[in-house]
Amino acid sequence: MEALPSPRVNSAKLPQFVGKTVRLTCKVLRFSADTATVLACDGGEVIVHLPRDSPALDTFVEVVGNVLDATTIKMLSCINMGQDIDLKLVNDTVELIHDPRFYSRMFQPAS
Repeated sequence: MEALPSPRVNSAKLPQFVGKTVRLTCKVLRFSADTATVLACDGGEVIVHLPRDSPALDTFVEVVGNVLDATTIKMLSCINMGQDIDLKLVNDTVELIHDPRFYSRMFQPAS
């Protein structure tokens, strides 16, 4: 079984990926019950629905999850990224990934 791509996104790109699996590098701002509010690398806030057995989260994480709507992700897994990340650099990388000159080379199936 071939793994489906999970492109890195920022909050502005979420509406383009509703129903798809993505990766969102972000800063955890606050928790409430079964959700977390995070700051995406482009400065937008995103709500993350956490699984019941969600691990403890570092200050910075990469959420892998399904996009439910323009501001909400359902977490499938999470990669702790530590206490210090340059979110501007992450956002610059996301923007380069989605540049039409490069995106199709990375995320289109090989013929």
